Amino acid sequence: MDRPVLLFLSAILAGFALVKVPLSGTVFAAFTPFTNFIGILAILVFSVVLIYKASLALLRK
Repeated sequence: MDRPVLLFLSAILAGFALVKVPLSGTVFAAFTPFTNFIGILAILVFSVVLIYKASLALLRK
């Protein structure tokens, strides 16, 4: 498998982890909307990149 594809998949998983991390009750509780935004943005961007790379791979064959 292509190494960048694994990197993109790990970035998507990191985005999900960032969205799901519980920050309530910590000093970072104020950053919850920011971490949710960054996590959702990472999930969307890297998912679109994976779809683009997959469509290119399918069209070449």
